[in-house]
Amino acid sequence: MSAHPSWTVSIDAGGTFTDAIARSSGGASLVAKVASTPEDPSRGLTNAVAELAAQGMDLGEVALICHGTTVATNATLTGNLARVALITTKGFRDVLAYRQGSRPDVYSLSPERPRELVDRCARFEVDERIGSDGTVLTPLRNDDIAAMVDAVAAVAPEAIAVSLLFSYLNASHEEKLLAALEARFPDTPISISSRIAREFREYPRTATTVINAALRPVVAAYLQRAAGALADSGVAAPFQVMQSNGGCVPAERAGSQAHRLILSGPAGGVSGLVRAAEQHGLANVISLDMGGTSVDVCLVRDSQAPYTSIQEVQDHVLIAPTVDIHTIGAGGGSIAWVDRTQRLRVGPQSAKAVPGPASYGRGGTEATLTDAHVVLGTLGTEALAGDLRLDKAAAETAVKEIGSQLDMDVPEAAEAILAIALAHMVRAVRKVSVERGLDPRNFSLFPFGGAGPLHAGMLLRHLSLASVVVPLQPGLFSADGLLAAGLRVDDAQTVLKPFGPAALPPIADWLTERRRALTAQVIEDGASADTVEVLVTVDARYLGQGYELTVNLDGTDVNSLGQIADRFHPAHAELYGHSSPQETVEIVTVRIAVTGQFDRVPSTPIPRGSEQPAPDAVIGSRLVRLPGSGETQTAILDRARLRAGNIIAGPAIITQMDATTVMLTGQTGRVADNGDIIITEDKN
Repeated sequence: MSAHPSWTVSIDAGGTFTDAIARSSGGASLVAKVASTPEDPSRGLTNAVAELAAQGMDLGEVALICHGTTVATNATLTGNLARVALITTKGFRDVLAYRQGSRPDVYSLSPERPRELVDRCARFEVDERIGSDGTVLTPLRNDDIAAMVDAVAAVAPEAIAVSLLFSYLNASHEEKLLAALEARFPDTPISISSRIAREFREYPRTATTVINAALRPVVAAYLQRAAGALADSGVAAPFQVMQSNGGCVPAERAGSQAHRLILSGPAGGVSGLVRAAEQHGLANVISLDMGGTSVDVCLVRDSQAPYTSIQEVQDHVLIAPTVDIHTIGAGGGSIAWVDRTQRLRVGPQSAKAVPGPASYGRGGTEATLTDAHVVLGTLGTEALAGDLRLDKAAAETAVKEIGSQLDMDVPEAAEAILAIALAHMVRAVRKVSVERGLDPRNFSLFPFGGAGPLHAGMLLRHLSLASVVVPLQPGLFSADGLLAAGLRVDDAQTVLKPFGPAALPPIADWLTERRRALTAQVIEDGASADTVEVLVTVDARYLGQGYELTVNLDGTDVNSLGQIADRFHPAHAELYGHSSPQETVEIVTVRIAVTGQFDRVPSTPIPRGSEQPAPDAVIGSRLVRLPGSGETQTAILDRARLRAGNIIAGPAIITQMDATTVMLTGQTGRVADNGDIIITEDKN
């Protein structure tokens, strides 16, 4: 055993703060929360590492770094993408314009066309054709390849995408084009659909390939800067990046799979949620990850995180395995404003990290949800992360401007801002529960992020939840979840075959081969061999249906595949209320994922105390305007001084470096062995 402890570091870069947590093999734990640097997120990452080093972490002893990033997300949302040239089959140049043939706003008399990902002048057709069974109908000639390469060179793209018809069944033509393009453009990222998304439906496959190509220069440049900065600081550890699928991938490969990082940051929180729920014996939980810009909500049922193979990004359909997360623009920095009909709105615009809410004192003047909390007293003026102190006078000035437009005094306006933001959160939770036929009263909520616990008591009451569990370090929960996620690699193949004995052996052969290759890849990436798990799912539908359902399988062999129909019929009945066992089931797409875990140091239980918190845990009180209770003298507790077994009676405000938890009158909080606070409504 080394004389010095090794460290694992996880860093989640959000819109306002960059959170980091380091754990040593000796059991020590260090945390850092620094301001994000949107102009160059790699600086925020290295600033967080420097802060950990200042607290005693030996940079030379860092064994692993995991990173959740919003670079791909922000580039896609803002349109800060590379210029792409697209090559398609003759007759399919305008697939990006036709999209899926539906109008985004069916009732608008003057609908706006969604922005096309590639200008028409940079979209090229090549004379080739592969049939729906994978046979070559029109061969791709060398003369056509040479002419195409010249045409692409004329537009000088920053990235190139190739998406040919039925290439998910036969990639030979795309591979020929790739070889010619790589020879002519050795320094230009080139993406071909048969390597990015081997699935049917032309628009999603083409859009995914283009988004991957457009993101690669942006993401790869960022990851190279970040890796270089870490190396310059003395860190020589493997650098892993969180993907949208809830697992990590080495940074050098993440750049070529840039489209899989769209939900990099939020996915870490869901991985942490599953692990934390298991510690409390909870199978049905909902996460509410609330930072400065957005709120991410995810429902976990029967201890299984939900996944989807399709996500929508800026009106574009993207094929990528993704944790199913519902996102709204209602973070702590959401700006309050009055529309032209004199209605109060909150978000989705955000004050971001710079200038931030008015109370941050960094030049912001517009009222935000954070400012409303400062006015109401739920947030005090104590030092927060990065020694930030909130300016109550600045918050009151900003909220007063909103109140003057609505004929409200400052406290009334602040309470109105909070009420609307809370309604957005309640609606988001209902979206993943009630609207899917699930009762939120059967679920426990895990609020985290810097602003999540602020609304713990309010959400518990509004949604009649079973309980609320506030993690020990809510603001660092997503960062810590990156290590819990481990590694994950995915693959998929569209087959479009009717279910039956003849269809199963070729699919089993493909699954078995991919299982072997992906398992080797995960182990090579750094997972422990004894932690490797294989997940197999199949998208199926009744023959003739337009959309499919996903069913889980137990393995990759023919016997496991034989369960498809038996599992599909009940799934169809649960979702649609009926099934037709006599109908033929079609196997549409087969999916396989292989996961593996990093070595992880277990958390140390906190010291145990009595039911009554120690006297020094109560650090003061202040007059707080709580929703539905009016002004109430409320105890302020220091979370660092709470002990396992302590019982806290609401109303109470619990402060810590990375978050503030608010409990209402009639609520009780119990400190668990691991330091989490479990809040319930009193029954009487």
